[in-house]
Amino acid sequence: MEYIKEHIWQILIGLNYVLAISAVITILFKKINPTKTLSYIIVLLVFPFVGLIVYYLFGQEYRKSKIFNRKHVLNQSVVKQIQNELELDTKTIESVDELLEEKSKLIRLLYNSEKSKLTVKNEIKLIKNGDKKMQLLLDDLKKAKHHIHIEYFIVKDDSIGTKFLEIICNKANEGVKVKMVIDDVGSSISSKMKRKLKESGVELYKFMSVLFSRFTGKMNYRDHRKIAIIDGKIGYVGGINISDNYVNANNTRYWRDTHIRIVGEAVRQLQILFFTTLDFVSEGDVNISKDYFPENTCKENVALQIAASGPDTDWSNIMEAIFVAITNAEEYIHITTPYFIPNDEIVTALQVAARSNIEVKLIVPKKSDSWIAEYATNSYLEKLLEAGVEVYQYTKGFVHAKTIVIDDVFSTVGTANMDYRSFNINFEVNALVYNKPFAMDLNQIFNSDLENTTKLKLEIWKKRSKRTKLIEALARLAAPLL
Repeated sequence: MEYIKEHIWQILIGLNYVLAISAVITILFKKINPTKTLSYIIVLLVFPFVGLIVYYLFGQEYRKSKIFNRKHVLNQSVVKQIQNELELDTKTIESVDELLEEKSKLIRLLYNSEKSKLTVKNEIKLIKNGDKKMQLLLDDLKKAKHHIHIEYFIVKDDSIGTKFLEIICNKANEGVKVKMVIDDVGSSISSKMKRKLKESGVELYKFMSVLFSRFTGKMNYRDHRKIAIIDGKIGYVGGINISDNYVNANNTRYWRDTHIRIVGEAVRQLQILFFTTLDFVSEGDVNISKDYFPENTCKENVALQIAASGPDTDWSNIMEAIFVAITNAEEYIHITTPYFIPNDEIVTALQVAARSNIEVKLIVPKKSDSWIAEYATNSYLEKLLEAGVEVYQYTKGFVHAKTIVIDDVFSTVGTANMDYRSFNINFEVNALVYNKPFAMDLNQIFNSDLENTTKLKLEIWKKRSKRTKLIEALARLAAPLL
């Protein structure tokens, strides 16, 4: 015992490196992204104890793991019937539009990897900023008759959040079935409001609680989706959470964001996706009835797919869809994202597109809400500028929109940022839209956002101080870990 007391630190350091080397071997066998691999190896070997904590909390890979199992929902007879009906509808359509032929590779990709059907009978409303989105959503919630399904990364009981929560409490008291899944890290609801939700009959579920939970080691996997479904007929998806920050109500920074409202077949895909999450968080059998999938009466023809990705999917569906869309571009690629920390594939695709005389424009925030994300994003910009990509920094406030529009043909609006976390770690959902009028509307918003940006010039950007470039390099190295 005396020896142990005298050499306690040497023993602990030795134990640390035994565990660290074991973790390094595990990482090497997983054959994950080389940058991410190197980042973890450096942290594990250079920072005793801290490295192990970081790896335990953030480094474990759970894609294809049994803890995220969608099969119980996907194998239910009702879901299979809905999927078959969607496939039948798709097969009976000879040609929705010539535009689909141009993007047929992307459509097949999502179907083959995740059985994401192309839906056609849809009506879509493009929503700019949170105040308009919340006005529409609250109105739709008040009209709910059968059920309300909510799945959000951030729900807070601040001013706008309280209005939202009061409405769903009222609807639950009226007999409407209300189920809500909130991310335990992103959301913040007071105990008083939680009691009111429970007393009203709202079923509230936390996604992977991180305090005193058996999932603490998996706190890195977050539900970043923003989905609202009303009566199985109306669906919302996009970048806007439920908080005052997103509706510009707190008189701080201007928040620029984008969302969409869907009426039609695609809502069925959102509904199935919601049930897969509900099945996981409820830890019980979720029985799905046909009542959640009412007959679609939409007469509009807007073709779209719902792309979902996360540790429960075999492939990085959203990242792959973005990659294919970029590589198939012929005229222009316009991207808006709050966090640009891409993998090598996306960087190369953008560089090749720009060097092929395709117009590539990228809008990112000048000032992020995360200093490490800001510096990490900036570390990628010089190489893009050298390839001919036009980079614009948004200056009016914080741009949180996650949108892409290509060739007046393809558009995507959703929850996924162009970063490691959205591509590989978080649960995300994007709507992929194949519709010229919608693409033109989204591109018009993109061009209006350009009016509030500063265009970067390569020769000036290169003159950043060595200190700034060093911080960028360190942030970039840390980005895959966080």
